[in-house]
Amino acid sequence: MPLFRNTLTSRTSKASTLIAVLSATLIGSGCFNQNAKQNGERIAPEKFQGKIRLTGSSTMAPLIEALGKRFQRLHRKVVIEVETGGSARGIHDVREGSCNIGMVGRPLKDEERDLIGFPIARDGVCLIVHKDNPVKSLSSEQVARIYTGQITNWREVGGNDADITAINRPEGRAQSELFTQYFKIKSGDFKVAGVAGDNEEGVKAVVENPNAIVYMSVGEVDIKVGQGAPIKSLLMDGIPATSRNVRNGHFPIQRPLMLVARTLPSGLMKAFVDFALSPNATEIIRECSFVPYLD
Repeated sequence: MPLFRNTLTSRTSKASTLIAVLSATLIGSGCFNQNAKQNGERIAPEKFQGKIRLTGSSTMAPLIEALGKRFQRLHRKVVIEVETGGSARGIHDVREGSCNIGMVGRPLKDEERDLIGFPIARDGVCLIVHKDNPVKSLSSEQVARIYTGQITNWREVGGNDADITAINRPEGRAQSELFTQYFKIKSGDFKVAGVAGDNEEGVKAVVENPNAIVYMSVGEVDIKVGQGAPIKSLLMDGIPATSRNVRNGHFPIQRPLMLVARTLPSGLMKAFVDFALSPNATEIIRECSFVPYLD
């Protein structure tokens, strides 16, 4: 059973039920001009204008930027700003009011029930190594032992005779929290050589060091491999880290990618959330190598 399905909070579940209501309200409001078309898309009348500021998950940022560009083609007087900093920043900024919508790459926690989460996609968290590393698969036990310093040489897991360079992710990031929870590693027990702040830094660490290992987004790995990065994801307990296995629930470490707000969105914010939840966003989500949440 995927990790996030056992940890979604009741508030997130309640928020999910609002999807149909929000979408129906948007359609019923007539905010799309059914007759105006440009490049094959419906063009919205100039009903909305202003700025939407989103902060948080670095994994979600490319997806939200892509959704934002499409949304701006429909609402030409809208400006969308996206800043990263991790899911914890998204939660903090929403509460403080310094952003309109937070990007959070995990379920909301019990202590975050004051917020409303809208899951728009699903993603997995996988381990990557250099493509020349002969290791193809690790067990959950092996991963835990590598990251706690009990396994220090690749030959102990079927690889070359070389020291393992384990790279962690910063505390407070969604991937770090999911990784720690899934492998049952206490934060004080990690024995690592360094920390990669975001997915780009993780890829760079592995590209520059053939003996490095780091964990990151399944969707981001798909994109980087497609761009020619010399990396590969490892099978986890024999299961390939693919979007298909995230979709069918077979890959064990997965999470929702969520838009988070302080209150039920209205006006421009509601229009953007509705768009991100609509069939118009499905193609974009898949192009970013994520799985639409309701797939």
